[in-house]
This record gives sequence, C-alpha cells and structure tokens, in this order.
Amino acid sequence: MRIETNGHPLHLWRPDHLRAHAKAVNSRPRDNANPTHLRGYCAYNHQQRFRPIDSMFPSTNSAQGTARRKRDGAYYTPEAVAAMLVRHAVRSPGDLLLDPSCGDGRFLARHRNSVGVERNAETAAAARQRAPRARIVNEDFFAWAERAQLAGERFDGVAGNPPFIRYQIFNAEVRRRALALCSALGVELSGLSASWAHFLVVAASLLRPGGRMAFVVPAAIGHAPCAGPLLEHLVAHFRQVFIVAVRRKLFPRLSEDCWLLFADGRGGATQEIGFAAVPAIRGHGPPRPSIRIDVAEWRSTWRRRLRPYLLTPRARALYLAAAAAADGRCPSAATPGASPRVPPAAFRLARVADISLGYVSGANGFFHLRPSQSAKAGIPAGLLQTTVHRARGLPGRELTVANVERWRREDEPMLLLRIPKDAPIPPSVRRYLDSTAGRRAREGYKCRHRTPWYSVPDVRVPDFFLTYMSGRAPNLVRNAARASCTNALHGVRALHPNTAGRLGSAWRSPLAQLSCELEGHALGGGMLKLELSEARRVILPSGGSWQREPNREIDEAVALMRSWRHHAA
Repeated sequence: MRIETNGHPLHLWRPDHLRAHAKAVNSRPRDNANPTHLRGYCAYNHQQRFRPIDSMFPSTNSAQGTARRKRDGAYYTPEAVAAMLVRHAVRSPGDLLLDPSCGDGRFLARHRNSVGVERNAETAAAARQRAPRARIVNEDFFAWAERAQLAGERFDGVAGNPPFIRYQIFNAEVRRRALALCSALGVELSGLSASWAHFLVVAASLLRPGGRMAFVVPAAIGHAPCAGPLLEHLVAHFRQVFIVAVRRKLFPRLSEDCWLLFADGRGGATQEIGFAAVPAIRGHGPPRPSIRIDVAEWRSTWRRRLRPYLLTPRARALYLAAAAAADGRCPSAATPGASPRVPPAAFRLARVADISLGYVSGANGFFHLRPSQSAKAGIPAGLLQTTVHRARGLPGRELTVANVERWRREDEPMLLLRIPKDAPIPPSVRRYLDSTAGRRAREGYKCRHRTPWYSVPDVRVPDFFLTYMSGRAPNLVRNAARASCTNALHGVRALHPNTAGRLGSAWRSPLAQLSCELEGHALGGGMLKLELSEARRVILPSGGSWQREPNREIDEAVALMRSWRHHAA
C-alpha cells in the first residue's frame, strides 16, 4: 500500500515526528535550495526506492524506529513553485486567497489576505505560526466547503498542493461527501478516483466570477479517468485553462511525478487547453503555452488524454495515421493539415487476439505448490497445472519446457492445485484441503464466495503472456510450455493460428512500443501499466517494413515517452 499526500500531512503525522522535525528546523538555517519547513508526509514502499529524510525522525536504534525510517518521508513544495502559483492566483493585495489543504501554510504566508483549511490539528497550528495573518480552519475541507457554499463565501483565487490520496485510503465518509459535492456541481467522479480531483472541483466552485486557480497536480492529470471530467468542468467554467508538464520531479523523493495547473476567468468557457512541456520549472512565472489543444480533438482523438501532447506534432501525426489504418479509416482524414509518410497497414491487438486476466486463486500460498510439496502431500499429477505465478520469473521472449524444468529443479512454487468442480477428491488431496493451511485458505474472501471453495476458476492456457506492469516496456512472451498464469499477467490467445507466429515480432516493433506508451499509462516510480482495455487498443504493424526500415521518428518518440517516465532508452 502506498500513501501519498505530496505536500500535505493530513492524518498521518505522529506527534513525536513533528516535535523532532521542529527541533531540527530551528537548529539550522533556512535555505530555498534545501527547504526545511514542514510541508508533507508520505509512506512509500514501492521497490525500495524511498529514502527518508533523517531529521524527520526521533533518534532511535529500535527495530520500530528503523522500520519507520524505511517507510516514512517528508516532502516540501519548492519555494519557487509556491511563489509562482500564488502570483497567478492573486493579483492585488485585497484579493482573498484560499488554500483548501494548507499544510504548514507555505502558500498562505505569501499573501496576507488568506484562508487555509487543514484537517490535522498539529499542522494547522504550524500554519498559524507560519502565516499569522491568515485565517486557518482546522477541519475537513469538504465539510467546511459545504457550509461555505451555503453561506455564499467566495474567493478571488485558490492555490495549493492538494493531497494525492488514493481511493483505498480516502476515508469513506469524506469520500462520500466529496463525491456528493462534485455531483451537485455536475462533475461525476468514480468512487475509485483519488482525492486531488475532488479538491480542485470543489475549490473552483468557491471562486468569484473572474477568479483564478493554480495547483500542483499529479502527472496523472494527463491520463487518469478522473482527469477527463475534471478538465471538462474547467474548460466549461474558465476562460483559460493551462497545463504545464514538468519532466524533472518537483519532489525528487516522491514516486509521483507532478505537473502544474492554471485556470483563469471563472464564469467563462474555452474550447482549448494551453499546454507546455518543460524539463524543469525556471523563472518567476509559468512558461507560455507551446501549443493550444483543441478540446474536441483532446476529447475524441486522444480519448481525453494529455500525454500524447508530450510528443512532437510529427510523431503524433504518424501515430494517428497508424491508428487510422488500424481502424479502417482514411489516414489523411485522421491528420488534418499533415501529410506524413503513411505507415504500413496496422491493426489493434484486440482484432487478432483475445486478452484476459489470469486466474485469481484466493490463496496463492496454498494453491501454488513446489514440486517437493506436491510429492510429499501425494497430490496426483492430473490435478496439478504448470503455472506462472509472477511476472518476474518470465524469460524475455518465450517460455519453454526447459524453463519449466529449471523451475522444477529449483523447487519453485510453479504447480497450481487445479481441482474441477465435480471431480472426485482423492484421500491425499482431501488431507491437504483439511490441513491447517487449507482451513486458513478457505476463510479468505475469494474462497468463501465460491463453490466449492477449492476449485480455482478461469484457469486458461494462453498463447502468450503479457506483462502489464513494466519498467522499460511491456513484454509479450510466447507460451511454448503450455502453462497457465495468475492475474499478475494478462493472457493473450490468438484468434487465428496463422497470426500467432507473427505477434511476437510485431510486438517488438517501434510502432507497437510507442502504442504501449500512448494507450497505457504511467504510474509513480516510472512504471507503465496496461489495463485490459488499454492492451486491446495497442497498435501493431501487419507488414515487415517496420522491422526492415526502422522509423527514426518513431524510435525517438518511444525514447521521449520513456524519458517522461524516467526510463529513457
């Protein structure tokens, strides 16, 4: 589980941490290049990439203290970014500024006439010290905003760094109130949406006509499902909407990449989104938009995603031509004003293959046996299925019988206990099912809700395995060993036998690699994820010319998109 506030502590501060950090802050000089003021908190354990800030923690050699140092960290909004956002949101000393999740008051301290809302009492106290002229409200923002709307309280500008809380830990009652407020404003967000989108929608509703907003936002605004309804709402209620994509991490120790969002002229509307992609934030004001994105094009051509606009116009035109060919449309109609070299005929993966999730056992430790375990328990070979239980064990291009034999020699947990629903159960298997591990497994959620509990459903033998959580690139691995797989992988079954042999080479083409970047989406830590629906849309070439004559522009586009995930070739 990963908890990210990205600059806002919310409920995660511990008093001992706060006291220790305050002591460290008061003992050393303040420096904008190495900010010392408390601004946020994050628990993060993704691939052990996290490194804590030592001064945050009490000095202790206990095992608990060591675990904390590995798990927890503090993140600070850079002073230059905070200043830039406040300068956009307020234009005169009399403007009233709102920070809906103010943390320690870093934004409020830059403008005297300010109101900040902060849920955590200790952090709200820190904000009062840092911004003594501001009015600090120690309350959940959405509960406060509900009353503020009814009371007619309005602001000239809103700015800040909203908490990036994922839906799994977005408090149920707070989430319910946030969803209801957004729905009343005409924005329907999924219950799976992270908290930052709700903060922006509700904060925008508290602006006076002509008001402005400026926020740090996750780079997920370029692709997340909640980004579509949010941006639709903004272009319908502001005269200008501008997104700045920043390649260098604003928070180097945080897994999440962050962009900036600016909106101006509350009460107006626009048919375009300003967009700029910059290597880093420099200067005192936001960079000028490098392109103006037509909202209709963003909505239909790119399915409400901004990530494709990180590419050059030429690369986008090439990809749209390939998409037009894959969808049976005229390439020239798909790229008005452009005449790129039309790629060879292409197709979507879903046209030639069925893509599905691997099975969910409900208790991997029980259902996946090592060869030594199965032999000791006397499990018949007919009830054991060779399986890939994790993506990390896959070879690069093909899973062979030799690979499986090596797993067997190394006594890997590569045998799935596969019992058909109506199959007779031998005594040895019954003893295994009734063992302590079996009694524990049957209490799990999945096992409790299926009949019989020991029969794992949806076990298939695909033609290929597709990794859907990848570092450099998703991998399509031919299943020559006839194994099954868990839901750690997608299973790919060719619809026509004569196409299976060509899928592997087509997948490794520059076009397919670029398509994975554009149809999939980036996660914190630089990972690329391909959901089932995204994998089905991946475009592959049907001819061999992409392999014979690599397209330099497509290769460069792939490298560029990977560099934005911090996985440059």
